[in-house]
Amino acid sequence: MAVKRGHSNCIDTVKPLRDALDVINGKWKLPIIVSIGVGNDRFSDIRDSIPGITPKVLAKELKDLEEHKLIKRTVVGGYPVQILYTSEAYADSLTPVVYALKEWGLNHRSKIFSAE
Repeated sequence: MAVKRGHSNCIDTVKPLRDALDVINGKWKLPIIVSIGVGNDRFSDIRDSIPGITPKVLAKELKDLEEHKLIKRTVVGGYPVQILYTSEAYADSLTPVVYALKEWGLNHRSKIFSAE
């Protein structure tokens, strides 16, 4: 029986892809990362920059991104207490991925909607 080499290579590729997608998957994670990356650091600013996101979903997604060390939540004392969200340096590693996905999306949209 011949040994299938492709199976091992496929698994070696798919596992890390699955790990990456588990972190950034979903409708809201990348828009939140982008919003914080462009300077929106308060909950309301992030919420207002992403049409359609609810406060409950935003709070959950922020917590997930914090657990994955992509954003940092800082509580600033005083009255009233302020909570600020900033990108961790680790999140910068997603920048080329975001731009690559954007470029692919633009090309795909063009391909699908162009009259051929």
